[in-house]
Amino acid sequence: MVTGKAIWPAAEVIETQRSLLEPLRADHAAEMGAVLDDERLHAFIGGRPATLEELRARYIRLVAGRSADGSQGWLNWVVRHRGSGVAVGTVQATLQGTGAMTAEVAWVIATPQQRQGYAKEAAAAMTEWLRCRGVESFVAHVHPTHEASIKVARYLGLTPTGTVEDGEVRWTG
Repeated sequence: MVTGKAIWPAAEVIETQRSLLEPLRADHAAEMGAVLDDERLHAFIGGRPATLEELRARYIRLVAGRSADGSQGWLNWVVRHRGSGVAVGTVQATLQGTGAMTAEVAWVIATPQQRQGYAKEAAAAMTEWLRCRGVESFVAHVHPTHEASIKVARYLGLTPTGTVEDGEVRWTG
C-alpha cells in the first residue's frame, strides 16, 4: 500500500497456444470498434455496440489501470489470433481487495470467432496469470441462458450462486 491505495499489477502480454493477449491501449479503439460492432454481441448483456468515440473514451479510462479512488485495479487485453494477429475479442479483470485479491472477470469474442474455444483459452490464460499475481478468488456474471459463457465459467472452475444481478447469475470460485 502506498498512501492508503493499493498497487495493482499492470497487464502484460500473455501467450497461449493459439492466442496472444495484448494489453489494451487507447489506440485499439478503431480496430476493436469494427470487431465489436455487432448487435448480436449484446443479445445477453443488453445495450448496443459503442460508437468509436464512446469506445475510445472507455479505453482511455480503462488504460489508467485503476479506478479514480484506487479501490479497483483494471486489467484489459485484446485477444488476437496468434498466427494472423487478427483481433478476435477482449478479456478483462477488475481487481479488488488488499492481500487476498478477488477478480471479477469477463470475456467477449467477436461473433465470427465464437464457438472456436477462444473465450475459454483466453479467459483461462488470464485467470492463471492473475493467480500468479495474488488473485485468490474469481467472480463472473453470466446470463442464465448463455450456454457458451456458462461453459467458459465452468471451465474456469466457477460455480453458479443464487445471486442474480441485472439478469445475470453470479458465478464464483
